[in-house]
Amino acid sequence: MKKILIILTLLIGSQTASAQLFSKEKIKNNENFDKQLLSWGFYLGLNSYDYQFNYEQDQPDILTETNLGFSVGLISNLRINDHLDLRFEPGLYITTRTLQYDPTYFAGMEFSNADLMREVKSTYVHFPLLLKVSTKRLNNFKPFIIGGFSTALNLSSNEENPDDNSAGQFRTKKSVLFYELGIGIDFYNQWFKFTPSIRGVFALNDELIRDEDPNSPWTQNVTTMKTRGIFLNFTFQ
Repeated sequence: MKKILIILTLLIGSQTASAQLFSKEKIKNNENFDKQLLSWGFYLGLNSYDYQFNYEQDQPDILTETNLGFSVGLISNLRINDHLDLRFEPGLYITTRTLQYDPTYFAGMEFSNADLMREVKSTYVHFPLLLKVSTKRLNNFKPFIIGGFSTALNLSSNEENPDDNSAGQFRTKKSVLFYELGIGIDFYNQWFKFTPSIRGVFALNDELIRDEDPNSPWTQNVTTMKTRGIFLNFTFQ
């Protein structure tokens, strides 16, 4: 995740430097687009979610196998000034993670290979409120950073399921709070504005629901379990 953010930052920096070196004025597409008080759009994207664990005792880490998920959502943008915009970007994010436990978690117990793995499917209805900070427009593109806070409802959380890991059900909390930080570039053409962006999201609250058995090998050693993820979005306005 960090490597991807660094690479995109370098790409944006190189694009900005190129624009400054070759600053000959070009015809601006959609020149008045950013002067609108309100603008709308939609986005499609990919996501990859992980978990960050903190532990009660020193045992092998619970490993998270990540998968690419799909994202789709809407955008409403409120212009504050030439460099600041307030954005609301509700969306649907679908992903799957697989947790892998070390056999030492089951020391002294009978277990099967199925007990060492838990598939965690998540369907988030995501509600971010973000502040977008842009540079001056450079011909037909404009780099920016974006950040803020969000809440999400996980429709696949199993929070109300009476069964727990002893019955093969891994449970998480339905409501999650995040902070978000990302970068991107607005590209202007004759008909619309196209924006690729990359964003990191980090949960603020513990999401794990403990098993009924306080000595459960799946949950007893976990102090906190928090989602972290990366979004690659393609926006059309």
